[in-house]
Amino acid sequence: MPRNVSTAASISLVPILAAALVSCGGHTAGASSSPQAEGAREVGVVAVTRKNLQSTLTVSSELVPFQQIDVYAKEAGFVKQLNVDYGTRVKAGQVLAVLEIPELELQLEEDQEAINDAQSEAARAGRELDRVQAQHDVTHLQFTRLDEVAKSRPGLVAQQEVDDWKAKDLASEAQVEAARSAQASAQSQLARSQVRLRHDQALFDYAKITAPFDGVITQRYANLGTLMQAATASTQVLPLVQLSQDDLFRLVIPVAESYVRFIRVGDPVEVRVPSLNHSFPGKVARFSVNVTEDTRTMHTEVDVANPNRILVPGVYAEATVTLERKTRVLAAPQEAINIEGDRRSVWVADPSGHIHQRTVTTGMETPDDVEIVSGLHDGEMVAVGDRGSLREGEPVKPKPVALIQP
Repeated sequence: MPRNVSTAASISLVPILAAALVSCGGHTAGASSSPQAEGAREVGVVAVTRKNLQSTLTVSSELVPFQQIDVYAKEAGFVKQLNVDYGTRVKAGQVLAVLEIPELELQLEEDQEAINDAQSEAARAGRELDRVQAQHDVTHLQFTRLDEVAKSRPGLVAQQEVDDWKAKDLASEAQVEAARSAQASAQSQLARSQVRLRHDQALFDYAKITAPFDGVITQRYANLGTLMQAATASTQVLPLVQLSQDDLFRLVIPVAESYVRFIRVGDPVEVRVPSLNHSFPGKVARFSVNVTEDTRTMHTEVDVANPNRILVPGVYAEATVTLERKTRVLAAPQEAINIEGDRRSVWVADPSGHIHQRTVTTGMETPDDVEIVSGLHDGEMVAVGDRGSLREGEPVKPKPVALIQP
């Protein structure tokens, strides 16, 4: 009898357990449909917002002086006076060295003697012209008077006498012309002598070697007594010094073909010198306008002012050029963008807690953000981080995260 009671009790419990299981099963199904259930995965999301975007290009290059030249002698001579050395700062026109050129000194003396002789000859020719001119004036006056009398009172003066004075007048006039020609020749000789003196004086002035611009002496090649050859005589000539302009530097950067369209004269450039741990303001000063065929880059130069002489030639610098700026554009983080060929897409967490993949059109890009031209709206939440296992429409737990910016 007890066994039968136990069996009946067991049978009577089956409907109760079944109802309990059905009740539990129904509650689990309802929970799985909610994104807050235990089965929904947690996904890091970031809100799409409007930002100011700026794209830059950073190129490393060597700082070189704006101008740097070797200073040569124009005329050969010995270094008699040397006024500069390594590190000497000079101004434009300052005398760097003086050469001793004995041959030109003698030539100048000869030129001066030639001028003195020419001046004496020109003075003598002038006096001779005055003398024959005075004689001609008297002769011409006498002839004129006799000729007038012969015409006004025929027979009073013999025609032979009139003809004799006419001949004397013509002869004296010829003497005047000859004297005038001699004077012109003497003046021409004087002018040639003066030109010769100026020519030789200009050459002798090259004995003073001067600085063509403000700068600093970075190399010295000669000493006192060194024979300097004229730089016009050969290409294998020893220079006196090397002069560098150090208040202004130029940074030559090769700009890739894809960025050429963004380069404009006057654009600001941040020039950072790692060895000095310091940044300097610069600007795009000039570029070649053409792209080199072998490197597909454009020669671009950035001017960097150096008023305090902190920069030195030869150091490496990093030039950061601003290529493009946009204000208040819709932007998503780079971590949210999926790239499949030419297609760009993002995973968007909707308000109901489900994830959806959406195609977007992108524009300007920076290392951190991408401009969203179409496909998203302000405030929408996009997934970041590991997105490879996401599936269209699956429930998720959106978790706002803060991205670490470099």
